[in-house]
Amino acid sequence: MPQLPYKVHELSVGQLSARSGAAVSALHFYESKGLISSTRTAGNQRRYSRDALRRVAFVRAAQRVGIPLAVIRDALAELPDERTPNRADWARLSEVWRSELDERISQLVELRDRLTDCIGCGCLSLEKCALSNPYDNLGEQGPGARRLRVDRSVRDPEGAQRRAGGEQQPGPALRDQPDEKDAQDAQAAQDVQDEPYGQGCCPEER
Repeated sequence: MPQLPYKVHELSVGQLSARSGAAVSALHFYESKGLISSTRTAGNQRRYSRDALRRVAFVRAAQRVGIPLAVIRDALAELPDERTPNRADWARLSEVWRSELDERISQLVELRDRLTDCIGCGCLSLEKCALSNPYDNLGEQGPGARRLRVDRSVRDPEGAQRRAGGEQQPGPALRDQPDEKDAQDAQAAQDVQDEPYGQGCCPEER
């Protein structure tokens, strides 16, 4: 992988692809969703500021842990467009992002710790199911794994609201309930991300 010279401040789409590891088609997709932006040369070729590398890395890392593009875009909206984001800008984004990540960490830890326990899904395949969910009584509360907090919130938002004291508190689990368009966008992003660099394009593709 070629190292970018320090003095290079604007990148072609090929250079951004090569250094970030994202396919050119993925970069075009990110740009169409407002995750990154570019300018045009006199020859109508895209040019990206060097800080686009950090944005792309942020997007790809967030996608790997399942965060929807809409949530990623909202987070990146905290960064300035008219200049290169500095440490203070990223710190501000981090504060906004922290609750999202903490919630996901909590959900993953709960999923990990409950894999050997009854999760209230109705399978009744473990010995503990007979104690925690006899005769699948938890099924009366609604569909899904009733003992997993994330599944309860997504599938039963009214119940989640009641448990929150009747206040409308749409946390990350509720925001992550994608519509069909979000699902298509996420799949498209994953598809183009998996393409090897250079497939069907050239470094100076417009």
